[in-house]
Amino acid sequence: MTFVSCHLEGAEDGLYKATTWHFLVIPKEHIPTVRNLQRRAEDYSLVSHMLGVGQTLLSQDSPQLKHRFGFHQPPMNSVNHLHLHCFALPYAPRWKFVKYLSLGSIGFIEAEKLLEKIKP
Repeated sequence: MTFVSCHLEGAEDGLYKATTWHFLVIPKEHIPTVRNLQRRAEDYSLVSHMLGVGQTLLSQDSPQLKHRFGFHQPPMNSVNHLHLHCFALPYAPRWKFVKYLSLGSIGFIEAEKLLEKIKP
């Protein structure tokens, strides 16, 4: 398990991995889901910082692999606490990609797309 100290709770190498490297970046502050984020500097800064932490971790651990970053959206989220999924692809087993499909306003949302939505 890997934790990174900052105003985040930490980043964890997940037990139920979908890829070789699957980190979760988790804020200390309880924010239930992406639906609770608004177009304001504070939320934009938090998500941007979470993405930066995930990018740093994966660039250190798997610089040669393609990376993907994003969040589950209700009703497809299983945990009601905001957390960023950080993947070093490919998915293993391959069928795991289904859990991380972008399906419009439900499903998985890429971190960059979320940042566009909440940019103040």
